[in-house]
Amino acid sequence: MTSVLITGCSSGIGLETALAFARRGDRVHACLRNPVTAEELLRRAQAENLTLDVPQLDVTDDTSVTAAVAAVQDRHGPIDVLVNNAGIDRTGPVETMPLDQARTLMETNFWGALRMSRAVLPGMRARGSGVIVNVSSLAGRTFAVPHGGFYAASKAALGALSEALHAEVQPFGIRVVCLEPGSFASAIQRRSAAGTAGQAPATGPYDADHAWLSRFLEHVAEGAADCAQAAEAIVAAVDDPDTPLHTTVGKDAEAALRFLAGVSYEQWLPSFLDQAQSLAGTRPAPPAADH
Repeated sequence: MTSVLITGCSSGIGLETALAFARRGDRVHACLRNPVTAEELLRRAQAENLTLDVPQLDVTDDTSVTAAVAAVQDRHGPIDVLVNNAGIDRTGPVETMPLDQARTLMETNFWGALRMSRAVLPGMRARGSGVIVNVSSLAGRTFAVPHGGFYAASKAALGALSEALHAEVQPFGIRVVCLEPGSFASAIQRRSAAGTAGQAPATGPYDADHAWLSRFLEHVAEGAADCAQAAEAIVAAVDDPDTPLHTTVGKDAEAALRFLAGVSYEQWLPSFLDQAQSLAGTRPAPPAADH
């Protein structure tokens, strides 16, 4: 029986991935920052008569990560698969987005995955086997959109970390996969589209532009794919040793990478703005400068 630890399982890709592994009979540790948010996961697991463990784990806290991983290993033995899925989104302009929100985003999306990987790697090295799946995003492979710079930066950093980690742990028999989903119907997608996620709205000269981007994201979210597809891709990546390090998921993601092949940022930006304006209306002009 494979032991699988997944972070961020309260909804979306994490929830679907936990159920997908449980259906195979794997021992699933579906971790959540807040146990109260386990209701939907447990309801669906019970409906399918699936067994899974639901540890409390906050990927932004060193003590929480160490304690949760140790508890899982003490009770159930070695962790064979780690899926670093926990993530948040924050949209806002580079100039005015509160730095505490930017730090929280990076702390979750990047440092959280690093904490988790460091916690399980000693055991994987000792056994000479293991798989780490870092759930990144298409945003980490493509050009950053307006007001999406911090999220894209966190995912691009996770991709770079995955590359280095892959080369470092491969001699120990450990695989690393950086999964890069396009648009999926997850809670993080809906919050980003609504211009919320616990953040204050963009302030000052970027108000109208931030609202315009949020309208565009609402349209993108309407066509988002089922998160179960991403979960299936994660399971397949764990099973297939030939899975490429960078694995894109979703038709929109594949189409975007094909379109961007050989395209410069200067060529891409007008195309993106045209698409965004076709869905969200004309991009607002900046307000007049104060004198």
